[in-house]
Amino acid sequence: MASFPADEPTAVVDVAQRDRADRTRVSRSYGYVGGVWLTVLVFGAVAVVWSQHVGVGFKDPGGRMFVGKFSYSLSALAIALVADLAWRWWRSRSSRGLAATLAARWTPERLLLIVSGLLAYHLVYFSYRNLKSWDAFNTPRDDWLLDVDRQLFGGHSPAVLLHDLLGTHTSAYVLMAVYKSFTYLTATSVVIALAFSRTVRRAYVFLVAAMWTWILGTASYYLIPSLGPFASAPNEFAGLPHTSITDTWAQYLAQRETFLADPTAPGSFVSISAFASLHTGFTALVCFMAFYYGHKWLGTALAVYLVAIMVSTIYWGWHFTLDDLAGLVIGAVAVALGHLIVRPDRP
Repeated sequence: MASFPADEPTAVVDVAQRDRADRTRVSRSYGYVGGVWLTVLVFGAVAVVWSQHVGVGFKDPGGRMFVGKFSYSLSALAIALVADLAWRWWRSRSSRGLAATLAARWTPERLLLIVSGLLAYHLVYFSYRNLKSWDAFNTPRDDWLLDVDRQLFGGHSPAVLLHDLLGTHTSAYVLMAVYKSFTYLTATSVVIALAFSRTVRRAYVFLVAAMWTWILGTASYYLIPSLGPFASAPNEFAGLPHTSITDTWAQYLAQRETFLADPTAPGSFVSISAFASLHTGFTALVCFMAFYYGHKWLGTALAVYLVAIMVSTIYWGWHFTLDDLAGLVIGAVAVALGHLIVRPDRP
């Protein structure tokens, strides 16, 4: 996830000159964009085939899976554009004015590449969410994952160990806040990378890696279908306080029952799949990308946040330990695929 300082050279250079050079670099090759859209088309085709197989069409309940998220990204992009423009104009100390800075930095081709990238990303996410919903047709294997958890922790439940170690009051609310903060990470990180990276091609490494996080996560859901400890071992979480998370548990289980009773109903949609944890996978991706872009302090802070996310997923029963470990692997593989497909070092 890129930000201004590490993307800019340390020497004092005219911002307009640097922006013109960036624009030239962006214009050299669009081959990587083809790779992005090929990924979208192939994954979309897989989703279409599976939709036909299960006999359930694509759904976007309340616009939460595509329309709303894409609209939010465009709004966030507009805010980021203003922030980026103000920063660069202020750093230039130039009398050229805002219009000239805008023309040098936010060219039509740059905007087209960014909006195209956001559309590709959200189409992949839309396919991912529908495939995740259809995973409800598969038989959960939670018993096996519970056994693995106990083998890893000497016959004990890692969630219960965390409850005993951290307590079940203040820590519960802190870890609830950590877990719920993930929503903001997924909603803003891709936009930030696209808006603030010096070149769009560098930002596309993040974009493609994020897309592959959802794709690999989908594969993991079908590899080991599961609901999560809160559903398969509810007694382990009976001592936790009533919060919005416990309400969400009940809501998700009810949604699954409704979907299985009538999969074709317009509002029936499932949001439960435990293996692998994409809370961990996507957070790991953002952390790894921070180091990839050279933001060591940000990467270190995100590494701490990543650990907190992993603890919160186990503490609140969303995931098994193996889910989180698999999420780390998915994040690392996604970054490698992003670099391989985009090849930002090539002209």
